[in-house]
Parts: sequence; C-alpha cells; structure tokens
Amino acid sequence: MSRGATARLFIAIDSPVRVRESLCAWTRSALGPGSEGGGGAKRPLRLLAPELLHLTICFLGSRPVEEIQAIVEALEACATPVGELSVGAPLWLPPRRPHALAVELHDPLGELAQLHDEVRDAIANATGWDPERMGTRPPRGRRRRFRPHITLARMREGAAPRARELPPTPQLAFVPEQLILYRSWLAPEGAEYEALGHATLVPV
Repeated sequence: MSRGATARLFIAIDSPVRVRESLCAWTRSALGPGSEGGGGAKRPLRLLAPELLHLTICFLGSRPVEEIQAIVEALEACATPVGELSVGAPLWLPPRRPHALAVELHDPLGELAQLHDEVRDAIANATGWDPERMGTRPPRGRRRRFRPHITLARMREGAAPRARELPPTPQLAFVPEQLILYRSWLAPEGAEYEALGHATLVPV
C-alpha cells in the first residue's frame, strides 16, 4: 500500500428515504422513551440518522486515495440487477457480545449475494485489496456467508452490551438502484459519510 494519503472506504447500497425513515421511527419506538438521549444521561445506544442508514456490500478499510477512480470503474463493470429486498427481523450484532442493533434483509433469489461476490472480486483485482484482511473471507479460502443487514443503532463507547427482545419490524421492501463508494470520516459522536462515486444497477 502507498504511504501517501489514504481514505477509509466502503461500498454500500442506500435504501429509499421512506424505508430509512420508517426504520428510524421503528427504532425509536422499539427502544422506548429517551432512546435518543435528550434531557439526561446518554443512553447506551446511539440511534443513527436516516441519512446514515445503508446496506454495506464491502468494507475496504484504509486505502490510497489514488485507488478511488479504479474502484469506481470496477463497480461500473460489475453492476448487475438485484431483485426486491425485504426487511426482516431485528438483529443484535455480533450475537454473543452485541455492539449494534440492525435489521436483516431477505435476498430470496441470491442476487445480492452474487453481487457482493462480484464487487469483492472486482475491487481485489483492480487494486490489490485483500478481502481476507477485512474479514470478508475466513482462513484457507473458505468464503464467509454474506449476511445483508442495515445497522440502526450502535453501542456508545463504554456501554455494557445488553440484547433485549424487540417488536416485529415494519413490512418494508425496495429494489436497489445504485452501488455507492463512500468515504467514512470518523468523529467522536459517530462517523460521517461522503459519496465519492456510484454505479447504476440495471432495473429488473
């Protein structure tokens, strides 16, 4: 990797605004009064704003900024149609010592999983990025199962992880429209994201 300027990058799909706003409303209701931390001590969970909700396809980590154009071109070359995805059950991740609340996404035809594999391989070939270092693949060449989800809230630093029973999620569905290359800027109260490029997914 170059010793020059780097950027923290990831590939994601954004759901429509209506889906993100509905998920945020469900999260506030599910976690109960005061979950946003107003007027008192900070709550263990930090709710994410609608504009921060996304479906991560690949987390690339810190990469040289000169790779950005090659990554965008790789996305354009492998963008393939993905059918309708639906919101599933809430998830505490990771299950044993959770630090985030998410909802799973159902990919009934496996098209999203196939897109994930194609994006991962295209970026690795274009840049030399090693998915194994990011935990995308387990040791000895066996591929880890892709588990699509949207993160809704994160544990604050120092908070004790505690999963709890949650009500059913709303019935929501959408068809992915774009692959987006994001840059993540870390801040004390959470990350901020900057879109650097995108590839349009052909409508089904």
